[in-house]
Amino acid sequence: MTEINQWEQRWGNDVNASSSEDDVRNEWERDYARLIHSAAFRRLQSKTQVLGLGESDFYRTRLTHSMEVAQIGTGIVRYLRDKKHRADEDIKAALPKSALMNAICLAHDIGHPPFGHGGEVALNICMRAHGGFEGNGQTLRILSRLEKYTLKHGMAPTRRLLLGVLKYPASYNQCVQDEAYQTLGALKWLSPADKQHPPKCYLDTEREVVDWILEPFSKEERESFIKMKPDAKSGHLKPMYKGLDTSIMELADDISYSLHDLEDAISLGMITDKDWQKHNGGKEDIFQSCGLSSETMGLKLFSEHSYERKRQIGDLVHKFITNTYVEETNMEGAVSPFLKWNAVMDKDCEKLRKHIFDLVKTKVIQSPNVQQLEFKGQKLVIELFDALSSDPTRLLPVSTVERYENVSEGSPQMRVICDYISGMTDEYATRMYEKIYHPHKGSIFDRL
Repeated sequence: MTEINQWEQRWGNDVNASSSEDDVRNEWERDYARLIHSAAFRRLQSKTQVLGLGESDFYRTRLTHSMEVAQIGTGIVRYLRDKKHRADEDIKAALPKSALMNAICLAHDIGHPPFGHGGEVALNICMRAHGGFEGNGQTLRILSRLEKYTLKHGMAPTRRLLLGVLKYPASYNQCVQDEAYQTLGALKWLSPADKQHPPKCYLDTEREVVDWILEPFSKEERESFIKMKPDAKSGHLKPMYKGLDTSIMELADDISYSLHDLEDAISLGMITDKDWQKHNGGKEDIFQSCGLSSETMGLKLFSEHSYERKRQIGDLVHKFITNTYVEETNMEGAVSPFLKWNAVMDKDCEKLRKHIFDLVKTKVIQSPNVQQLEFKGQKLVIELFDALSSDPTRLLPVSTVERYENVSEGSPQMRVICDYISGMTDEYATRMYEKIYHPHKGSIFDRL
């Protein structure tokens, strides 16, 4: 086998020899294969993106969203390498290969629990005294610990894949500000969600993993990389920097959820032509700065011919991709190309993307119907956690009980219960809740 460099090394070095001698894949292609064959990835097909599952087979789930993010992410890499920075050999050498970018993008949401952000808030409430919960942190935990590809090292991913999904390189205990949380009442699920959001972080249980990920960087780089600043939205501290691959993935994610959620909302009648015109009134300069017209876009987005809407969404995706570039970060002491550079979008196009997303947020994400379902999911997850933690060895599945009994009492055991619930699909969590709480007869042969 050929010698691998430090970024191709796999978490849990004992598994580096697990590939066959005649394996024709490179390390990134192996990462990609392990990911798409993982249970955590398959479960994304039954997890809420924005709109609840079961009402239509048309709109996006976490799985289709992740696939679209991967397509956009590889498109950004290709544009940066072959067009924007084709004369800069250093940047071209630093950009990720397509298989690696695909894997990072496909993995970016696998840690998110059932019922979207309602489920994330619920689990953070339940885990308040046990290290908290954050969806991106759970992604790192699944990849490095939980996915059943190895006994103790999850999928045994490469160091660079883990760096790519490490959106927030500071731990929960480093970021959390207790005063940002509202005191919980007797009924925890009645707590307002905006006062219970977790900090953007990784979970402290993965500190060893993160230390290993950052090992190739200098001491100065590591110290600068984990610097934080106050986050006005959550009230916690938030890491200031991200790696090059992560910045590309985040751009792809931003483009996807802004435009594809708009497409879904228009198709389902949640955003109308009248909403579009009202939102853009007096804001034509935002479109003109990108060489576009809100009126022309509106005619296509709300055309009676669906292909016109599809083409317009595609044109916007292309516009945003072709207005990305790589620039130096302001991170002190950054020498490695993976920390020295980030991919960004042209300011005018980023302003337009945010403007479009503001409409989606107002008319869809913050709509009473969506928020009521999110609140219902929040209640369900909290009550499910309360039931399972009240008598774990009685209510948990056999395999989870084994994990529960093999860790020390207290927070590690609560983390096992949290892992179990966060891995559930929306449907599985609902059926589990009904099996425990609903007063119907039931049967020992009921399958979840």
